[in-house]
Amino acid sequence: MSGLFAAGLILFAVAAAAGLIPASSGWARGLPYAVGAAGAACLAVAGGFAVDGQTVRLDVAGWLGDPVPGQPALGLSADRLSGMFLVMALGAAVPVSVAFASWAVRPGPVATRMLAEGYALALGATVVIMTARDAFTFLFGWEGLTAAFFLLAGASRKDKDRAGAARIVVAFGKVSGAALLVGLLLLAAKSHSIALASFAQVPGGAVKTTALTLLLTGFAVKAGLVPFQVWMPRGYPAAPGPARAIMAGVCVNVAFYGMWRTLALGGRPPGWLAGVLLLLGGCTALLGIAHAAVQSRLSRVIAYSSVENSGLIITGFGVALTGAATGDKQLIAVGLLAATLQMIAHTAAKTLLFTSAVGIEAEAGDDDLEVLRGMGRRAPWSGVGLAVGSLTLAGLPLTAGFVSEWFLLESLMQQFRVTALGSRLTLALAGAAVALTAGFAGVTFVRIVGMVVLGPPQGGNGGTGSPPMRRGGLGGIVPPGATAIAPPGATAIALLTACPLALAAVTPLEIRVIAAGLSPVVPGGITMGALKSPWVLQPVFAGFSILSPSWLWIEMPAMLLLVTLLALGLSGRRLVRVRRVPAWRSATIGVEGADSYTPFGYANPTRRVLASVLHTRAEVEEVTPAGTGRSEGGDSVPHLRYASDVVEVVESWLYRPATRLFGAVVAAAKRLQSGRLDAYLLYMLIALVAVIAVVTAMA
Repeated sequence: MSGLFAAGLILFAVAAAAGLIPASSGWARGLPYAVGAAGAACLAVAGGFAVDGQTVRLDVAGWLGDPVPGQPALGLSADRLSGMFLVMALGAAVPVSVAFASWAVRPGPVATRMLAEGYALALGATVVIMTARDAFTFLFGWEGLTAAFFLLAGASRKDKDRAGAARIVVAFGKVSGAALLVGLLLLAAKSHSIALASFAQVPGGAVKTTALTLLLTGFAVKAGLVPFQVWMPRGYPAAPGPARAIMAGVCVNVAFYGMWRTLALGGRPPGWLAGVLLLLGGCTALLGIAHAAVQSRLSRVIAYSSVENSGLIITGFGVALTGAATGDKQLIAVGLLAATLQMIAHTAAKTLLFTSAVGIEAEAGDDDLEVLRGMGRRAPWSGVGLAVGSLTLAGLPLTAGFVSEWFLLESLMQQFRVTALGSRLTLALAGAAVALTAGFAGVTFVRIVGMVVLGPPQGGNGGTGSPPMRRGGLGGIVPPGATAIAPPGATAIALLTACPLALAAVTPLEIRVIAAGLSPVVPGGITMGALKSPWVLQPVFAGFSILSPSWLWIEMPAMLLLVTLLALGLSGRRLVRVRRVPAWRSATIGVEGADSYTPFGYANPTRRVLASVLHTRAEVEEVTPAGTGRSEGGDSVPHLRYASDVVEVVESWLYRPATRLFGAVVAAAKRLQSGRLDAYLLYMLIALVAVIAVVTAMA
């Protein structure tokens, strides 16, 4: 199994090297991603063996020099927890990489400077983080992932907005890395070792609490927890093509892995830390879906939904942290199980959404929802994928999202099992936020499915027309009548589409794998308590409730068939008879022009209902045409124009004032620039001594 592990990392290195070779032909541009898909498959299989309990290890001490006496040899290894994350993340990376290769070989210019290198580095760093045995290797992988995100988000740095997004991504990456560095240094100073396993022996106290807080803060920055979420809506849309799926659906899981591993090594955390995570997780979910519901661009809708899902996952982790603080292993199990199910559903849906969005955006040449109306009909593969991914994140039955949100809500309903009043209140508040989030998620994704996938195009032709030449989704520019997606890309989308549906059908089997993967954190027997019977589930606590997603897959289609047969039997041909009546002048299908719903108009009630969250700004002004010419709005008569916008509260109230303050500090620090190398070396020495002194004093 170690051979598969090494082969996967070697294939990532080959993919990065292949990206450095100038490629004039399409197949050469897709080669790095095809090689990366093979590497991801090797590592996913190796992770499966690790979940099964087999040894998966790669020692690299000989490559980096002789090990330091008294310190563990540097290397990589996968236990059950690492193996579960490898199966999930790298398993999703396989079809995304195939779609990436299909996207890269499309005809025409490709603005992908250092894109293949960033792709390979991102996957390689993800593996290193999930399998590191020591703090040095872990931090090395974390910094590598920050560099990879910078390359992916800044692949088209000629675009000013994307260059700015890349800088924001790397800035938050450095903030998370700094928090992890200090936290790991504190634990290493206390344990006198850099081995991660030794941190479990650190006694409780102020130092350990500080270290745990710093570690969880570093992981929260990468996960996009409020107030660190602002990098996601900028960083993800800035990346080209399926690189967004790699960032949002694959690599972001390192943040959750870090939290799970911290819980395994950190022991009993303080109760206030669990309460803070619960409240911030609920706020993150609600704020993320509120912004997703009113965005005008598809890429930003999906990016903000990532913020929402991060909040949901961290809320489940907060339940587990509450159980750890109170010493209740069943509460730990129910929280981690709900969070892991939500994380798997998010991985499946987010990779599907971003990969499918590439095809639909390419079909229209833009990602504005007003332009994308009905484009799902012209790119059916991508349209079906976008619909299934949206239904999954909306939490509807027969998808993995329904199961995960059901378990999450049930985990939050266990507050009566906690004695502390503060913990009960935080669980109740987080539960209310998650319930509101679930409701607005339905509104958000109805807009996507109803207008982008099922709605008629702007021309009102119901999707039957097509331009003379159109851009293919993952396959390039294609003539009329030809498929818009190359067969490998279509296969990848089909596989990703099947995942959220198949996971719901086999949820009991999925829980068995999760129980094995979580065994380093909580005994597998407790997690297996979620199986009331082989195909019926309960939230670990016996008798609370039951659910069988597998039987839903049999019962709901059977009920649909029964109702259809009864309707046909009772109505005969009248059921399928077409009646033509004048269209009702409203927002229904068949009404065109100013009387029909637009994506902006559909989201406007949400802007008003959530005005206190979004700080909605609206204005109505009278537009009077100048002279006899036509007005700016295209009308020759006076009329009213309505405009509405929302405010990113965290950015406006926190980061902009902080940026001004930081600019003033930088301006003052410029006085230290003397141009002398010996002065700069002295500054670095002073900073290093200060850090060592602080860490030593705290230890």
